[in-house]
Amino acid sequence: MKNQKTRTRLLFVCHAGLIAALYTVLTYAIGAIGLASGAIQFRISEALCVLAAFTPAAIPGLTIGCFLSNLLTNCIWQDVVFGTLATFLGALLGWMLRRRAYLIPLPTVVANTLIVPFVLACGYRMQEGLWFLMLTVGAGEILSAYVAGLALYFALRPHSHRLFSRK
Repeated sequence: MKNQKTRTRLLFVCHAGLIAALYTVLTYAIGAIGLASGAIQFRISEALCVLAAFTPAAIPGLTIGCFLSNLLTNCIWQDVVFGTLATFLGALLGWMLRRRAYLIPLPTVVANTLIVPFVLACGYRMQEGLWFLMLTVGAGEILSAYVAGLALYFALRPHSHRLFSRK
């Protein structure tokens, strides 16, 4: 019994670590072409938020991945803290909605659309206006978290038992 608990914990940590690494690498790569942050952003790594539907390990994995991504891309402290909070909320609430496939990405879109524009306007002093920033960040989140996220979800769903099994 103890051996099974140890194995389950190890798999949880491995899944979380792999998800964090994947989120960080994807964000860093898209940041190389200037789309990871700013008024217009398409953080393809946000598609990974649907992984919370398959494993609760995605919640710390995505949170740590976002935190590391924001640190590595030299974001201001407000972005590190509140951007990470938005990803955490999206992953946690996505996990809670895991039985409703088409709703899984919704918390990620909403959290980022509501939180990130305030960081951009107040922290980075962007002059575009809060409503414009909400529109552009929201559009990027719809494309990355909803469109790409659901494509990822439906691609992984038939294989999820093998990929995220705790046995």
